[in-house]
Amino acid sequence: MKHKLNSLIHKQIFIPIAALLVLTLFNLIMDPSFFAITLGTNNVGKAVLTGNLITILDNASELVILAIGMTLVTSASGGQDISVGAGIAIAGSVMLRILCGPEGTADVVKAPVIVAFLACCVVSMLFGAFNGILVAYFKIQPMVATLILFTAGRSIAAWINENRLPVINDPTFAYYGNYIPGVILPTPVFIALICVAVIFLILKFTNLGLYSQAVGINPHSSRLNGINPAVIKLITYVLLGACVAVAGFIKVSRISSINYSVVAKDIEMDAILAVALGGNPLGGGKFNMAASILGAYVIQFLTTTLFKYNVDSTALPAYKAVVVIILVVLSAPVVREKINRFARNIKVKKAVKEA
Repeated sequence: MKHKLNSLIHKQIFIPIAALLVLTLFNLIMDPSFFAITLGTNNVGKAVLTGNLITILDNASELVILAIGMTLVTSASGGQDISVGAGIAIAGSVMLRILCGPEGTADVVKAPVIVAFLACCVVSMLFGAFNGILVAYFKIQPMVATLILFTAGRSIAAWINENRLPVINDPTFAYYGNYIPGVILPTPVFIALICVAVIFLILKFTNLGLYSQAVGINPHSSRLNGINPAVIKLITYVLLGACVAVAGFIKVSRISSINYSVVAKDIEMDAILAVALGGNPLGGGKFNMAASILGAYVIQFLTTTLFKYNVDSTALPAYKAVVVIILVVLSAPVVREKINRFARNIKVKKAVKEA
């Protein structure tokens, strides 16, 4: 048992598991009813499951999807994309423009939802490719390269719909961001699970994960082994663009409208934090996708906990910033080496005493 515990501690996924256990223990002590799940009704009177755990699963969906793409980008490029929030605004704006048409309001969608979704995927992937080209071919540091879209993205989103706030009154469109009639779990939970399944199939049956890690660890060595680092980096940014499109689809479907200035605000910080909380080095290289996904749920768990205890929403970034600082410091090679050295010294002293 002791050997298994030591083995788990040294695994990458230990950090999000430990964080999840701490939050669980805290809520069990403070208010065990936090974990209660009941069968209630939604705003249209349909039977659905309600409770904090359902809220966590539901609200974490977009973050889980973004964490998938952010993990690959971080691994391959050694940096993070800070434009995903603005990208979500653009994706949502494109979708609403197609579904609402030039009028800006639609009682019935003007085009099939799948067509609008595919269009926003194409646009998001093109913007992802733009970021990827700057990073992979122009050698611009990722945060600097994505700062362009971070700055201009929400203005582009507003321009797409001529600064209007489009509204879709067709109730069927809201199914994708809320509940499908007769289903007791929120639809975004299923969409997130589908995205998770897809990425694990991609990592299992392609070499993308291996190549991303190789490029992130040493691009020069990977080139000597027949891998094109620029192409791999570009692919990861394009995949992140696809993740942004799915997240944007969910966001606008939740409210059947969009507010360009606040939609997905600060979500890029949460996506980066999910990667860090998963124990993945923010400087690139080896990654654990399962740990990043679990990290996304832990972040939403933390957010829901803070809201439950009436922490002001404006203070949430400060709490998350503290977590980022702690994780970055603990993941630093110097700190990890000192921790390992300290652990070895304790083992040596214990062995001497037993002898």
